[in-house]
Amino acid sequence: MSAIAADDVSLASAKQRPSSVIEIAGLTPEAAKYSRIFDFLVVFAVITLFAGAIHLHVMLTVGDWDMYVDWKDRQFWPLVMPISMIMFPAALQSIFWSNFRLPIGATVAATVLLLTTWIGRYANWWVWTGFPFTEGVPSQMIAGALLMDFALIVLRNAVLTAIFGGFAFGFVFWASNYSALAPFFQPVEHQGTVASVADMIGYTFPRSNMPEYLRIIERGTLRTFGSSVSWVSAVFAGFVCIFVYYAWWKLGEFASQATFLKNNSTIMSYMGLRDADEAGQTVKTAGGA
Repeated sequence: MSAIAADDVSLASAKQRPSSVIEIAGLTPEAAKYSRIFDFLVVFAVITLFAGAIHLHVMLTVGDWDMYVDWKDRQFWPLVMPISMIMFPAALQSIFWSNFRLPIGATVAATVLLLTTWIGRYANWWVWTGFPFTEGVPSQMIAGALLMDFALIVLRNAVLTAIFGGFAFGFVFWASNYSALAPFFQPVEHQGTVASVADMIGYTFPRSNMPEYLRIIERGTLRTFGSSVSWVSAVFAGFVCIFVYYAWWKLGEFASQATFLKNNSTIMSYMGLRDADEAGQTVKTAGGA
């Protein structure tokens, strides 16, 4: 009989126990609806701000190497681009992994950057200035970001991910972009000198800072044929990316730290919650049950 009575008491306690977070928080149905709307607005604002931040970061740090196809040479472009582009993916990967154990941060950052870049190319270049898409083919880092996330899944360690994933990010940048840019690297003869299709596009569509934008960034007679210098730049970029990745991983860890402030009845009323004493009593009853 005692066992039956204990089961009845447990069943009654379970019925009285709040069954959802909304009941524990004391949100009314209308307050819960506005809370969900606020959550969606926050998510949209965070995604928009992050997309703008990473796009602005790449534009300010690498600028012309990503803007113009005739600046995508085989010496400096494979070196400068991945070193700059790995920063935000490493920080976002750290935030996703530290808070949610989701190894998708680098891929999310790479996808967001590519989408925002194409929006900028269409709105600013094609609609506003009339430049063709071939003039501003953007670089992409999705392949390297996938390798970084894969390294984090397998290794589950920031240092090892920096060594293997960070190096892979910088090393594969040239190869992962080459298929889209190979037609622009074809050599042509222009006024008795060797140039490339990308150079001819640059000559045809002048920019505001001429003639600086017509300069040959990489000196050499066979620069358009993709010789061994591109792989030397790729290896060095991968080496530098190891240290850049770990520094921005630590920055992401710092950004993941949460500081909680003590609530009071005024703040709780602004959030649509019950009185502090009543809410505390509800939580205490749930915990005691």
